[in-house]
Amino acid sequence: MRVLIDNRQLKINIDDKIESAINESIKACLQVENRDLNYEVSVSFVDNDEIKQLNKEYRNVDKPTDVLSFPLDDYDFNTEHYILGDIIISTDKVIEQATEFGHSILREIIYLTVHSMFHLLGYDHMNDDDKKIMREKEKIALKEIGVFRT
Repeated sequence: MRVLIDNRQLKINIDDKIESAINESIKACLQVENRDLNYEVSVSFVDNDEIKQLNKEYRNVDKPTDVLSFPLDDYDFNTEHYILGDIIISTDKVIEQATEFGHSILREIIYLTVHSMFHLLGYDHMNDDDKKIMREKEKIALKEIGVFRT
C-alpha cells in the first residue's frame, strides 16, 4: 500500500500520528472491501479557499466542503500499484466539524478519510439506499480501527 501525503495548508500540523492514522484508515477500508493492499492513494490537506475552488471547478458548487474524492482507478507499471485516486481534505472544515461534533481533530481526519475512501471504492450517498450501504461500510471500517461514534 502506498499513501502519498501532500500538505498545502498551515492550520493543522500533519505529523506522524496523523499520517499513521490515515494509513490505518485506508488499509481498513480496503480490508472491508476484501481488497489486497496493492493500492496507491494520495491525500492532500488544503484550506477552505483551495477546496472551494476545486469544488466549483469539478462539481460546480461555489462553496467550501470538508472533503473531495477523485477516483482514478489506474495502474502504475513503475510502482506496480493500482492508483485508486485522490482525497482532498479541508483543514478549516476539519477544525470546524471537530468542534461542532465535540471530538478530536484526529478523529475528524480519520472519518473524512474513511468516508472519502468509500467514494473512491465506488460508493455514494445520493439516495437513501446507497447512503445506508455506505454508512454501514464506514461504520465497519471505523470499528476496525477502534474509532466509534461519539
